[in-house]
Amino acid sequence: MTANIAFFPVGNGDMTLIELESGRRILIDVNIRQGADDPGDETPNVTQELRNRLSRDADGRLFVDALLLSHPDADHCRGLRKHFHLGPPAEWSKSDDKIIVRELWSSPMVFRRASSRMTLCDDAKAFNTEARRRVRRFREAGHSVSDGDRILILGRDENGKTNGLEEILVEEAGTFSRVNGLDDATMVARLLAPMPKSDDAEEEEKAAKNQSSTILQFQLSGGGSPDRCRFLTGGDAGVAIWERLWNRHASQPEHLSYDVLQAPHHCSWRCLSHDSWSDLGEKAQVSEHARSALAQARPGAVIISSSVPIRDEDSDPPCTRAKREYEAIIKEAGGDEFRCVGEHPSEAHPAVLEYEIGPYGHTRKAAAVAPAILTDSTAVASEPRGHG
Repeated sequence: MTANIAFFPVGNGDMTLIELESGRRILIDVNIRQGADDPGDETPNVTQELRNRLSRDADGRLFVDALLLSHPDADHCRGLRKHFHLGPPAEWSKSDDKIIVRELWSSPMVFRRASSRMTLCDDAKAFNTEARRRVRRFREAGHSVSDGDRILILGRDENGKTNGLEEILVEEAGTFSRVNGLDDATMVARLLAPMPKSDDAEEEEKAAKNQSSTILQFQLSGGGSPDRCRFLTGGDAGVAIWERLWNRHASQPEHLSYDVLQAPHHCSWRCLSHDSWSDLGEKAQVSEHARSALAQARPGAVIISSSVPIRDEDSDPPCTRAKREYEAIIKEAGGDEFRCVGEHPSEAHPAVLEYEIGPYGHTRKAAAVAPAILTDSTAVASEPRGHG
């Protein structure tokens, strides 16, 4: 099977599907807006687009091998309860035909920081409840847990709450190649954040306010060769988080390197600067350390904004000034491709933006749209853009 990364057109939100060469599928975030389920609405039907890319198991259930919620904001988990089965797999209903989540990837520290500053939406609460159920199931049954009961914990919780769960725990800065309880030679993932809780109260407050998110660097195989594409994804992590990451990894910048970057927080200026774009405009200053963390592009890298169209306005996110900074980063790496999902292949008809991973790296696939609205921008790049 050919590895693939698909970015769904969900407005200012994230919903990304990684298909590994092994055939396993990892979904990062869910944002299925109400209009997406209405045939009479022009909102892209990302539900059907996702379901078309999934397989059914021996019991006839559509499934993803793993689901990661980068953080519990509504635009990263909207539609979870409606479209995904939560609870014991034996309670799955054929009439509802919801998607089974074989393994949940969850970061307790992200939830803890988020809930300390805001009220969680119902979908976020449901995800957290399901994570707790799966942890209890593991404590009861250990490795005998089956599809639909598994969980992988990304980062230690505070006060020893993850003690005894080391077999299903990934330490911060550690790597793993396990998906749904099985080793997968076609992927290596590095957990960059959340970083452990700081003893410095001010530093910890910054982590919470800066949208503490799970940040992962994936090394994906293509054409039978390892590490053909590095994908860096970081939810809504803000400037202070990226500064801390650079301080931690500056001596090993390859930990932050990428061929495909999902611009954090939907191309928000707040990921690159402490200054307000709306207040200061062009006088706002870029954080040198945050930019360094986000500038580890390998030759031919691309940056993706999972957002509405980016216009020359005062909005943030997405922010036109952040877009210009990312375009500069790409140019420095010898590339020229910054893409906004809400503009692909056109603003009027946004479609799934996909990259295929082959032996020579990543190649953008043509958008599956009607010929009447095809433009030159929908054509696949004539040569792979990745690193060979």
